[in-house]
Amino acid sequence: MKKISTKIATFILIGIIISACETTKRVPNGKQLLTKNEILVNDKGTKDDDVHDQLYQKPNSSILGYRLRLNLYNIAKPNPDSSYKAKFTNNPGKYERMSKWLSAKQVDRLGESFWYKGFHEFLKKTGEAPVIVDTVRSNKSLLRLKYYYFNNGFFGVKTNYKLDSLSPKKAKIKYTITTGNASFLDTIKTSIKTPALDSLYQGITADAYLKSGKQYKTKDFEDEKNRISTYFRNNGVYQFQPNYVTYDLDTLNTENKVNVDLKISDFSVQENDSTRTEPFKIYKISDVNIYTDYSATTVNTKITDSITYNNFNLYSHSKLKYRPRAITDAVFITKGSLFADTKTVLTTRYLNNLKIFNYPTILYKVDERDSTASSLIANVYLSPQKKYSLNPIFNVTHSNIQDIGITGSLSGTIRNIFSGAETLQISGRGNIGSSKEMSNPESKFFNVSEYGVDLKLNIPRIWFPFKTEKIIPKSMIPSTQLSVGLSTQTNIGLDKQNFTSSLSYNWTPTKNNTARFDIINMQYVRNLNPQNYYNVYESSYDALNDIAKVYNTEPSYVDDNGNLKIEEGTSGFTNAVLTDQTALKPEDQEYQDVDNIEERRIRLTENDFILATGYTFSKTTRKDLLDNNFYLFRTKIESAGSFLSLVSNVANLPKNQNGNYEIFNLEYSEYIKTEFDFIKYWDLSKEKVFAFRTFFGIAIPYGNANNIPFSRSYFAGGSNDNRAWQPYRLGPGSSGAVNDYNEANMKIALSAEFRFRILGDVKGALFADAGNIWNVLDNVTDDKAKFNGLSDLKELALGTGFGLRYDLSFFVVRFDLGFKTYNPANEIHKRWFNDYDFAHSVFNFGINYPF
Repeated sequence: MKKISTKIATFILIGIIISACETTKRVPNGKQLLTKNEILVNDKGTKDDDVHDQLYQKPNSSILGYRLRLNLYNIAKPNPDSSYKAKFTNNPGKYERMSKWLSAKQVDRLGESFWYKGFHEFLKKTGEAPVIVDTVRSNKSLLRLKYYYFNNGFFGVKTNYKLDSLSPKKAKIKYTITTGNASFLDTIKTSIKTPALDSLYQGITADAYLKSGKQYKTKDFEDEKNRISTYFRNNGVYQFQPNYVTYDLDTLNTENKVNVDLKISDFSVQENDSTRTEPFKIYKISDVNIYTDYSATTVNTKITDSITYNNFNLYSHSKLKYRPRAITDAVFITKGSLFADTKTVLTTRYLNNLKIFNYPTILYKVDERDSTASSLIANVYLSPQKKYSLNPIFNVTHSNIQDIGITGSLSGTIRNIFSGAETLQISGRGNIGSSKEMSNPESKFFNVSEYGVDLKLNIPRIWFPFKTEKIIPKSMIPSTQLSVGLSTQTNIGLDKQNFTSSLSYNWTPTKNNTARFDIINMQYVRNLNPQNYYNVYESSYDALNDIAKVYNTEPSYVDDNGNLKIEEGTSGFTNAVLTDQTALKPEDQEYQDVDNIEERRIRLTENDFILATGYTFSKTTRKDLLDNNFYLFRTKIESAGSFLSLVSNVANLPKNQNGNYEIFNLEYSEYIKTEFDFIKYWDLSKEKVFAFRTFFGIAIPYGNANNIPFSRSYFAGGSNDNRAWQPYRLGPGSSGAVNDYNEANMKIALSAEFRFRILGDVKGALFADAGNIWNVLDNVTDDKAKFNGLSDLKELALGTGFGLRYDLSFFVVRFDLGFKTYNPANEIHKRWFNDYDFAHSVFNFGINYPF
């Protein structure tokens, strides 16, 4: 019955859409729907977005050629109120009958309900009214096209348009543009009245936007204005503004050439009702005053504490609460230096980054003590945030591991804790979640939990015994972060305790670049329930149990059903095989399988100690969250265990029976790991974006280790990776994900996504994800799971699919459906499109975009 209902609903929906497919349904008689704009430039068609953006009228939006929003609008009743009232006007008895079991007031209100009115209002709001050809707007489009080409140097441009009727209610418009010859800049001279400014300008002519021989573009003139103004204001010319730059253009008696006279007038001074001019002055900073506890209530109160430190004057209305250096390190405006906008911006940015003040205010005034009136006093006003604050957080989350998680935390912040603008954050956190991938014999919905405590201390400078100013100057806004964390997890059945601590330096080499150096990154992972391994990793148990049914000779190892007991039977049988107490020999495949199963068990249940050092660098051209034309590059290198091995070698410490060094009776990890991540966005206009990502990561064990800890390994699949596979269910290589949680030490991932608007805040996406994981240079022996050369790139899995996104402004809710397009786990002739159906598809739910 359910299937029949679904089919009926589908047919009804299709019928509604088909009924609305007459796109001219709401086009009034005598009017025409605009179906296409065609632009011919010098008899050649153009699809240049900048040119088409000049048009006032554009056809209704479409998705793959289908005008969905227009058709939704056509479905809606134009006047649902009148339609509702007409039901009773044509049938008065119906109103009386309805009023008997509903009051007359309720009958009238029914006409305002969603079904009778709201639904149609929703369709009209979500849809798009037909774009009717308007000749007035077409003529305005001609003017804009003319201005566009004029501003690009085509002074003799001619424009026209023609209306082509396709049917009584449909038409397209053809715009024709004849540009003529372009004009180019010829002689360029300057007339700068203030000698000091003329001298400054002569030093920056090499980077001018206006150069002889360059095609005329109005934008270049505006850019040159802003370039000159920026340079002057960063070199002491406090009063300068772009409007002081003007141009005289001469096109008379020249053939497609423009002579330019760049003029900069003197400073205009307003005095009462008159105006006079005087030469611009180059200002120096005579004093820097910092008010450390400014507020609206303290404006007229007396300063009670002050200090002068390194030519900075610090003031407070109560006892000064900060070590002077903590504040002055954040101020780049210095006594005796030239006024510079960049220093103002940098100071504001650094002070804001301290996170102990509200947004700072910096004001300048002319120093009346200077007889030449060419000095400025810089006043920096700082409004402190509260010293103590609490921040409760409650979140519903989704990740590659958890289908759903509920997270809560309570963090307390202490600002300026050591009087050096340091910030200490203490937080307690807890999480419960559900994952169908977990071992869950009792079928509990919430089968994942974690709780812990974290301490983070942020120091707004490089905390180091020696000065680092020459290596990392304060203009790079350096900071030091010390953190300690302890957590207990119940998440993969083994249960873990996790202790972490780190000491890291962060800085910003340039505006769009960030760097992080983890001088110490320590992690200790303790498995609390290793005996539960075979309950969690059921595939390993099944493989071992199948072998035991053939070769086990010890009755006490199995239960009444002949299956290995956990833990007694699994460990007993494994030990019997590896100590030659069974018929299996080392050269037998089953013997090697048991050896591999035991090796993996040991690796995933042993405690890990990682002491690493790492460096991360990222660069982006993204300007803000709305920028959809940028790239982001991130690289990371991490080395673990090398310092401990150096100490062990120098101290000539003994090795254990495995030939490895230990610390606290635990073999520590030793490896080197590197990652490269590149993301590129292309804005295709009209709310269409193409996004691409490529990732490569590899971690190579050496010295004291022959494998990578689980927490530092790679996995494939999931909502932020290859969306046609569940997390941990892809790879390694062509092995077919034989384990419950498949991971490896090398990963390649590539993703491409085409995003487009569907309706309002609902957006769609078509995507393709390729990638896999492999084992390389470690102790894994399965050839299918190893990367042996470039020929193994044929094991890159490919998933394709489509998705929906709903933009809630502060985050995006995402639904993706991925299909296994190329599955390297299948036989070679069955890899393409073998599992390409809904039965093998994977539904993903995510928050925000995958990359």
